[in-house]
Amino acid sequence: MLVVGDVMVDVVVKPTAPVAPTSDTPSRVRVGRGGSGANIAVALASRGHRVTYIGAVGDDPLGELFRAELARARVVAHLQVVDRSTGVVVAVVAPDGERAMMTDRGANALLEMNEDVAALVAHARHVHVSGYTVLDERTREVARAILALANSSGVATSLDVCSAGPLAEVTPEVFLEVAAASDMLFANEEEALTLTRARDVEAAIEWLGRRFLEAVVTRGALGASAVCDGATTSIAARGVEVLDTTGAGDAATGAYLAARLSGHDVLESLGRAMHRASAVVGELGARG
Repeated sequence: MLVVGDVMVDVVVKPTAPVAPTSDTPSRVRVGRGGSGANIAVALASRGHRVTYIGAVGDDPLGELFRAELARARVVAHLQVVDRSTGVVVAVVAPDGERAMMTDRGANALLEMNEDVAALVAHARHVHVSGYTVLDERTREVARAILALANSSGVATSLDVCSAGPLAEVTPEVFLEVAAASDMLFANEEEALTLTRARDVEAAIEWLGRRFLEAVVTRGALGASAVCDGATTSIAARGVEVLDTTGAGDAATGAYLAARLSGHDVLESLGRAMHRASAVVGELGARG
């Protein structure tokens, strides 16, 4: 397995008292390895898949933290060291577990397609590309080249949308022009509605099913749906107390993809995705 995505360090903040705008606010704070693609890579590795991760990192302590945490998760890091600081995202978590994210992409904007990346793509079993690579115009051509090379090499591919706000800004048409080269697509409900401009999630899932070999849409407390070979399968979410939704969608994507690559059917794969997502939302931070 090869995963291409961001190198990010997460600073997750959950205030435990009303925010004091000009003073101190008691909070729970966690700092650690983040990155949507990295979350998926770790989920895949935790289920026994051999995973290599491609990204761009700064020559700084945050980059070393990211590299060390991937190593602990048994993910092989193939990181391009560039002259820019490692990416950071600050996630402020509301009482209901939803979060607002302030992002500095940093080194991620300088990711390049080179001979080493091409060799890894051509010899991979499956290539997953983080949607942030497509959403950023500075790395969009890298994503396009990776998907094109995978296609020409007979390597299966998947792509996740990642974020509805940037998707709306770059427009669904721009994103879909690159995404059309992917076999599988992952999105949450908001992203699916933005991408398809559908009136409801059922129509969005049907639309995605006509354009991708397989598509998965996660719906938070409402569970998830997958469409494959024209048939839609849905599953309920697990009833757990939600502390923080950071990384839950990534965990679900990684668990689903790991199960499908291991030969499990769609329903079993959705069940594993919901099980993993429930573990993540019950803890602070992306890893559960």
